[in-house]
Amino acid sequence: MLIGEVARRSGVSVRMLRHYDSLGLVRPTGRTVGGYREYSAEDARRIFHVESLRSLGLSLRQIGRALQDPAFTPADLVRDLIRWTEDRLARERELLERLRRVDASAPTGWQDVLRIVELMHGLGSSDAAARQRSVLASADDVRVPADLLADALLTESDPIVAGALRWALARTGDDGVAGLATGLHADDPAVRRRAVQALAEITGDETTALLTAALGDDDPAVRRHAALALGTRSVPAAVPFLVGMVVEGVNDVEAAELLGAFAAEPGGSDPIVRALTGALAAHPGDPAIRIRLAQALVELPADAGRDVLRQLAADDDRAVALVATAFLKRGPHPG
Repeated sequence: MLIGEVARRSGVSVRMLRHYDSLGLVRPTGRTVGGYREYSAEDARRIFHVESLRSLGLSLRQIGRALQDPAFTPADLVRDLIRWTEDRLARERELLERLRRVDASAPTGWQDVLRIVELMHGLGSSDAAARQRSVLASADDVRVPADLLADALLTESDPIVAGALRWALARTGDDGVAGLATGLHADDPAVRRRAVQALAEITGDETTALLTAALGDDDPAVRRHAALALGTRSVPAAVPFLVGMVVEGVNDVEAAELLGAFAAEPGGSDPIVRALTGALAAHPGDPAIRIRLAQALVELPADAGRDVLRQLAADDDRAVALVATAFLKRGPHPG
């Protein structure tokens, strides 16, 4: 059969048949007296074989390998197809997610769409500086999808870029809370830490509830971030954790200041004094801990912690006694 007849019978264009010939996929085994391509019945079967493989999604390169490599088994072909299909589906899911995020932002014009697409491309950069620029370039008049920022933050390992993302999320109000909340249940503690730090910068009852729940996290850093955030909101559940930070000497100065601010609230001083006194009783032989607790007592307003400081001025450890005496001479905290 000549190439035109093969094209009519197979449904494959003459141009494609010539392309197959140039690639070595299907070469006509004969030539007419006039030099025209002449296809045999076996050549026709090979054309249908190629077309069948193309219908499965294989590239021409993969088809050539399948036809020419005797070691290439049907199982190898199926595995290649699975990998190729998985990659394609992943790309399509990514595109679908991007489109949904653009749609969720309720764009009112092309400028809005282009800005959000630009942001998504920037966040996907391998360069941290480029990711930071893409976040900081957010225009005030373009509503950036908060879940896009939340997802980016939860996977962002660079602290500077993460800070920019927290800033951008805080500007969206509570729109990003749901996305950040999912991060609190991640297996990776680093993700949970980033989620808590971002939630700390968003005010509201919902974030307070999420931060309170994070106090029960297995990771100490997550608990500390949550306690510090809740301390700024004067949430009583944070008090034991803030006192624990003073005891441990981790963020102890910040924790002591928050305890002092908490004690300044109506009725707040008594529970703080009791918590600090209890910690002193629990660590009778550790002067470093007792000195830090004394420093926390100094942060309390008026005379709230002075009775305990007077007791510490007579402490068996000379260093503790001298520090407490020095604090007493400074007078009460102005708060």
